[in-house]
Amino acid sequence: MTAILQSSTATGMMASSFAAGRLVDLVPALAIMLGANVGTTVIVQILSFDIGLLTPILILVGVIAFKRGGQTRTRDLGRVAIGLGLVLLALHLLTQTVMPHDLSPQMQGVLHLLTSDPLVTLLLAAIFTWAAHASVAAVLLVMSLAAAGWITPVAALAMVLGANLGSALNPVLQAMGGDREKLRVPVGNLLNRLVGCAIALPLLPYAVEWLDADILDGGPARLAANFHTAFNLALAALFILPLPLLAMLMKKLFPATERSLDPGAPLHLDREAIENPSVALTNAAREALRMADAAEQMLRGSQLVFETADRKLVSEISRMDDTLDKLHGAIKRYLTDISREQLDEEQSQRLSEILAFTINLEHIGDIVDRNLMDLASKKIKRQLSFSEEGLGEIRQMHARLLEHLKLSISVFMAGDLWSARQLVAEKEQFRDLEKLATERHFERLREGRSESIETTELHLDIVRDLKRIESHIAATAYPLLEQLGVLRRSRLTEAKS
Repeated sequence: MTAILQSSTATGMMASSFAAGRLVDLVPALAIMLGANVGTTVIVQILSFDIGLLTPILILVGVIAFKRGGQTRTRDLGRVAIGLGLVLLALHLLTQTVMPHDLSPQMQGVLHLLTSDPLVTLLLAAIFTWAAHASVAAVLLVMSLAAAGWITPVAALAMVLGANLGSALNPVLQAMGGDREKLRVPVGNLLNRLVGCAIALPLLPYAVEWLDADILDGGPARLAANFHTAFNLALAALFILPLPLLAMLMKKLFPATERSLDPGAPLHLDREAIENPSVALTNAAREALRMADAAEQMLRGSQLVFETADRKLVSEISRMDDTLDKLHGAIKRYLTDISREQLDEEQSQRLSEILAFTINLEHIGDIVDRNLMDLASKKIKRQLSFSEEGLGEIRQMHARLLEHLKLSISVFMAGDLWSARQLVAEKEQFRDLEKLATERHFERLREGRSESIETTELHLDIVRDLKRIESHIAATAYPLLEQLGVLRRSRLTEAKS
């Protein structure tokens, strides 16, 4: 990924955000940074060869794919090829720009003085790389100076170490001032680089002899490029196994920020991820799952209220609806802040799915709070009891709703077509179940059952509201079915002439 992006800073920021948002555990996030550091060396190796012919080919292929491509995927790949070609062109021009052509004797003396001490050379290169925000540019400059013979091979390798150290500073500085957890990955990466530089600095004379062997012979510029790659590969091999220990150290240095005790406070809606639609949509989906958990608790609690007549539980369920409303509002505002211009067709569809899912969950919460809990309060106040058969029917419908809610979560997260079809089919079966429960209730009324007579209004209203909840659960499958073109526009049959 970093070889394509040509920016370990970008990869580091994404890894830090993923780790802070708990999308990725800290150990894999630190491993991502080891890979990112190796990835930055790939473009340096490529640019050390003549790639002038590759740039126009990539741009030409990209333009043709973008203009002529009939599918979205082809056009997207065309954009990628154009972008990669332009980036390679920019880096090639950068190489030509920083290539020194002539230096005065005075300037050569200053340069020799600054690079006479490897430690000072390392620090100067680190400062330059931090200011330039580009380790690739810094290493290319080092290669140019080495090729011109204006710095010694040891000084060139010390500057490569400094470039690696300086590139690790940017993610740390950008993560400061926010959530402490976001410092874990960049600081861990910086610590890796510091240890690597401390080990490699005294060994630079030996590295010059080893890397300048016949098998790697290619001049001072090739020496710097090979050392850049070897250094990062060595760091990856050295730290890949101790990463769990490093993760423990980072967690102690940067403990997790205490989360709000308010259950309605969002946990995953990272405002800094708004500029990255893929991450932002994933955050919103995770928060939507919290809404699903709250809706499930409300459904379970409503069934328990009808069986136990617990007034306290009625109040708790009403507070759960407040939680559901807060989460829904936060997700809606978060999704609204995502720039529509940055969304591709698939991401726009996913945004609509998240909105539809959360809206249906919010409606379910309203039905439970404003309807079912109102009916439960009437039942408790009047000290009514359902018949055993009537309570069993309500219990059965609740159980089916809970199963269907879990199925809707599977459709929402996995986009499973079979589950979506099953969810819509269950809606039809639930309609039959509601009809059967109503018919049996009227049979008990005709039999003169006192419990059924006293609770007839409550029983019919509860069955009706449970059916409404089922409709909202089944509606979560509609966006997927509509997208795949397998949803009928109407249940009405054509009129016969």
